[in-house]
Amino acid sequence: MRRVLILSASYGEGHNAAARSLVTAFDQLHGEGTADLQDPLAETAPRRDRLARSAYYFAINRLPRAWSAFYAWLDRTKPLPRYLGLLERESAWLEQHVRATRPQAVLCTYPIFAFIFQRLAKERGIDVPLYNVVTDSISINSMWWLAPCAGWFLPNEDSAEVVRSVGTLAEKVHVKGFPVPPLFADASQRLEPPNLSRGATPRVLYIINSGASHALETATRLIRETGWELTFAVGRDKNLRKKIAGLAQNRPVPVEVLGWTDRIPELLMTHHAVISKAGGATTQESIAAHCPMIVNQVVPGQEEGNYELLRRRDIGARADSPTEILNALRGAFARNALVWEGWHERVQQLARPRAALDIAEFVAANGSGSNPDTDFPLQPITSNSSPAHG
Repeated sequence: MRRVLILSASYGEGHNAAARSLVTAFDQLHGEGTADLQDPLAETAPRRDRLARSAYYFAINRLPRAWSAFYAWLDRTKPLPRYLGLLERESAWLEQHVRATRPQAVLCTYPIFAFIFQRLAKERGIDVPLYNVVTDSISINSMWWLAPCAGWFLPNEDSAEVVRSVGTLAEKVHVKGFPVPPLFADASQRLEPPNLSRGATPRVLYIINSGASHALETATRLIRETGWELTFAVGRDKNLRKKIAGLAQNRPVPVEVLGWTDRIPELLMTHHAVISKAGGATTQESIAAHCPMIVNQVVPGQEEGNYELLRRRDIGARADSPTEILNALRGAFARNALVWEGWHERVQQLARPRAALDIAEFVAANGSGSNPDTDFPLQPITSNSSPAHG
């Protein structure tokens, strides 16, 4: 195949996580440098982008009702493409970058870029097939489907039905799964949690997010529950990490307290359950790892569908308080882990750990432009512009 351009933005980790997984898949299948990852918002207006991201995270963590209303307004009023004039710098940058690198196809893990390409195709003659890689489940904002695309990649059949129901051509809707790191497919046979039916100790992973409330209280209650092995992924909060490590010092069953880590895929595959917010990346990576979730936070709007997917399939539980979290885990592991076994069986049916590889293979086979000027041999990226990973 030839070169591909992957576009993302740092408004929620799911977009960037999907984009990075696609880069890994393309490079793994077709050679290093096949995929060019860019964030036009950060490239063209870094200061504005930083401010907008800060406002976004403040809203979802501190003003969830206001964010929910804004998300619903975006879905209902459909401000794009009417206000594309606000993205003139991004449009100019994308045109220049596409003309310079001449990709075979463009994959967007953030929906606004499809609107820019719609205008570039109409007004500037940019003829490159574009695919939207939808990173949300079920509660999918209309921005994902309003701009025409060569195709939409959906994470599951429940979400595909939403997109088909608004009139999108069925042959353009492809259920390939959420792009998770290919490691989930490569390591699935060698990484798994100990067998509970043979008396293994349950292993629980707690991924603590920046907006999580009751984090220390939940950690304290978990540590007192001495029948489980525990792993805490605290992120960059050094103070919280120190407090949790102190609480776990004399616990008879092992506790691992991590700061920022790139071991999340491995941890998900080797634990029986994970406690976390219903973010797009975490939810889908948990599914790919066959690790049922205890959802302790749902951002209104885009994350509601992630939890709804788990609820519909009866995989894991919603638990908004430390007491509910403990009760959910106790219930899952009781009676020889009868409830957990059901969760585990159903999550395996939903998992698509090869999603990124399957999308890369599909684009290689089908993503070719009609403009002969784009017909050139694939070579690694040599442009001076460096990918923005968010």
